[in-house]
Amino acid sequence: SIPADVQANIVDICLENGIKVLNIPPPNAWTGGKIQPGQIKKLNIEDLLNRKSITIDIDGIGSQLKDKRILITGAAGSIGSEIVRQLSKFDVGLIILCDQSETGLHDLYLELTESTKNKNFHAFIGDVRDDKRMENLFSTFKPHYVYHAGAYKHVPLMEDNPSEAIKTNVLGTKTIADKAVKYGVQKFVMISTDKAVNPTNVMGASKRIAEIYVQSLNNSLHHKDHVFSNGLSYINDLDVKPITKFITTRFGNVLGSNGSVIPRFKAQIEKGGPITVTHPEITRYFMTIPEACRLVLEAGCMGEGGEIFVFDMGKSVKIVDLAKKMIQLAGLVPNQDIRIEYSGLRPGEKLYEELLNDNENTMPTHHSKIMIGKVREYEFDEIQNQIYNLIDSARRSEDMQVVRLMKELVKEYKSQNSIFENLDAKV
Repeated sequence: SIPADVQANIVDICLENGIKVLNIPPPNAWTGGKIQPGQIKKLNIEDLLNRKSITIDIDGIGSQLKDKRILITGAAGSIGSEIVRQLSKFDVGLIILCDQSETGLHDLYLELTESTKNKNFHAFIGDVRDDKRMENLFSTFKPHYVYHAGAYKHVPLMEDNPSEAIKTNVLGTKTIADKAVKYGVQKFVMISTDKAVNPTNVMGASKRIAEIYVQSLNNSLHHKDHVFSNGLSYINDLDVKPITKFITTRFGNVLGSNGSVIPRFKAQIEKGGPITVTHPEITRYFMTIPEACRLVLEAGCMGEGGEIFVFDMGKSVKIVDLAKKMIQLAGLVPNQDIRIEYSGLRPGEKLYEELLNDNENTMPTHHSKIMIGKVREYEFDEIQNQIYNLIDSARRSEDMQVVRLMKELVKEYKSQNSIFENLDAKV
């Protein structure tokens, strides 16, 4: 087979010269020495990322998850649903799909029951912010593992709705994490983002606070017993239940996720353009949804609690180059058949994303694509009241106060292209 980098160069040359490129399988997959029409596939933008396939320890993951009851929050989303699909290949006991989207959950449930031999699924409609509903979820199913993918993720929307970002990304995470401890969940794997590093927007900062909560909770559990009377958390009976191991996975953008750049560009091309890019120099790290979810499962398997796992996202990609290649893949010419327009950076948006900040180091793991980020660790007692006050302000929709409190908790959070920039001088 052709090496990935050579293949990418060949494709680039073809696209630049208006030559259509198709994918065919290797000869050993041909039928009777001939290629069947159905085996000839269009080239997708994912094929141009020049990424080697990711291998994971299937046996190790399968052994750890065997017969387990597994809860996935945000199960109807792009990441959550792919985690579910990959989990369905293992011999697990029960997969609980939790999401507040009725239609999304219904569609996923139908897909799974029709396409997989594993029929052990249960769809549970619920909001991670709803304490009583989540209590019902955990008390009914008592999951062994939790993959927490439920979150708000769109930067411009969260910049306009900080209180909602906190209620879902912080309160929602806290609610699920506290239930995990109460009901003796063995492992809690949180899906985070590279936008949590040196955040310039509400969304990234809210995810950093969620990281801080679960990491400090983990360290508190594994160092000493806590019983809180203030209603913030209840961590009791640790001697009779497994002590939950909290693990965080942090990665960049995934290609094709709901509302992301790829489906938006496809829709703009189908309409005849223009394609809108925010800035000619803006870059992002990308990986495919299946890649990201394989690494989430691997990191969850290897995690011992308290780690923030950082994925190797490869090289960053200029968004305008992505747009040009998508136009070419459609058999069209950039800025001739389809115009590219620049709309300006949106509130809170960075030109470049970071996977680790300047004060962090990484430690290798046995998997070349997964590192452990060394981040500042917070004392659980230290951040309890701050997070309580933050959630309290969010419940009252005091947006300016919410962001002020976020900046006090996450010192490196500096707003960019945002109405909240004036708060930075006051923190």
